[in-house]
Amino acid sequence: MTNSAGGPRLSDASEDLERKRAESNARADEFRAKRDKLNFDSRATAEERARIVDELRDKSAEAQDHRRHRDELNEAVREAKRLREEWNRKLQETTDRASELKRSRVPRAGAVPVWRMRKELKELEFRHMTSALTGDQEKRLMEEMKRLEAAIRAEDAELRQDPEIERAITAMNEAKVEAEKHHAAVGQLAEEAQREHEAMVGLYEGVDELRRRADEVQARLIEVKAAADDAHRSHITSIEEVRDIEKLLYVARGNRPPVSWEPSEPPKEEDFLARLKKGEKVSTEDLLELQKAGRG
Repeated sequence: MTNSAGGPRLSDASEDLERKRAESNARADEFRAKRDKLNFDSRATAEERARIVDELRDKSAEAQDHRRHRDELNEAVREAKRLREEWNRKLQETTDRASELKRSRVPRAGAVPVWRMRKELKELEFRHMTSALTGDQEKRLMEEMKRLEAAIRAEDAELRQDPEIERAITAMNEAKVEAEKHHAAVGQLAEEAQREHEAMVGLYEGVDELRRRADEVQARLIEVKAAADDAHRSHITSIEEVRDIEKLLYVARGNRPPVSWEPSEPPKEEDFLARLKKGEKVSTEDLLELQKAGRG
């Protein structure tokens, strides 16, 4: 039995509202699940970014250490070069002084000057390296070279009996040792500085790659957070829809409405059902007025 009071039609409206509430509840659950998953992804992405940033800071600090060590080594290289040049200059000075003293000493009668024996020895060494010799020729050449070397040593030993020459030769030898020591230091320090530089460059390349990855993860994090916020807003909207529908159901089931629900101009039952079937939102006040009109 159908009457203009709207009993059966309001019953139809209640069923429609129940269906709409179920749909809104389902949407709310979907949006909540989506939001929760996105929030989980957001936390995981934030943790990934934090790990990358930590690694980036560690590598950057390590690179800075290599850079400082490289700079210290380069400074040590510059100092070693300065000392090498200083001792090379002293070596040249002491060598010139020792040679001058040796030349100034008159050799004993019949003795060949050392400078001449050294010149002859060099010529023999050059001949030995560049000439094709027979076995006997090479043997005689080697014997002559050994004789000259022995004569030079003997002459040097005799010259060193002179205290002034001995001091000059000692100074020359000391300068040679120091020059060679600083020359070796230059090479060793330069190699260490190069290794530190290469290690620094490798780390900075790693830092650049980590920074690129951090930027990518940050962009993804912003995107995920925005999607999570959208899902949360959609979830809230669906919850509000459910609450609005529950208010309508409260009235449609004949319950006494709260005082706070103020009525407005009574709607027509046909308009109300048409709007409901179209999926349009119907306010609580509309349903209250419709119920009151049906009971009047």
